Amino acid sequence: MIDLYFAPTPNGWKISVMLEESGLDYDIKWVNIGAGEQFAPEFLAISPNNRIPAIVDHDPVDGGEPVSVFETGAILLYLADKAEQFLPHDLRGQIAVTEWLMWQMGGLGPMMGQHGHFKLYAPDRIEYATERYRKEVLRLFGVMDRRLADHAYLAGEDYSIADMSCFPWVQTYKRQEIDLGDFSHVKRWYETLKQREGLRRGMAVGRDRINRNPQNDAQTRKTLFGLDE
Repeated sequence: MIDLYFAPTPNGWKISVMLEESGLDYDIKWVNIGAGEQFAPEFLAISPNNRIPAIVDHDPVDGGEPVSVFETGAILLYLADKAEQFLPHDLRGQIAVTEWLMWQMGGLGPMMGQHGHFKLYAPDRIEYATERYRKEVLRLFGVMDRRLADHAYLAGEDYSIADMSCFPWVQTYKRQEIDLGDFSHVKRWYETLKQREGLRRGMAVGRDRINRNPQNDAQTRKTLFGLDE
């Protein structure tokens, strides 16, 4: 059994999608990030960066003691290895998946997160910051679109953890006011992935717990954004 320490965010959904797609048994451990539960010593013991998600695998392949993993890229690689799914066995296939997984970790997720913050949640709307991140998000969508012009999926012709890592962030396009019609290949990829039952189940986890306006609650505002007023 795998314990998934989870909140309903794009990063959290990456892992619930993988667990649903792979069929691995898991149990949700809810983490209320608005209330600051990510700073509890028990959580920091498995996720020292005080960020969700994290996992604890009580049945690791080496037969030893339970193993914990934090950071979504590391978790996805761990689960792909455990399940022997969604990560190619050949050298070049593994390189492609790892490249696009790291691209999401270092680019798409952080930039969409910053754009979303300044556009939707910041108490003072700073046009320069919003536009700076918006332009970078659009550049990254262009990178993705060019890649998908010649490939069915990000890492090639097979669905992989690279696609799982990107989908939950791309799904925020409406709130971030990004026109998928400007990126036809991303749109085709997105519509294709939406039909996957495992992905749909993973993306449904915790939907009833989403706080769409965290800036409106004083405690959540202080915890997530460091704002006392």
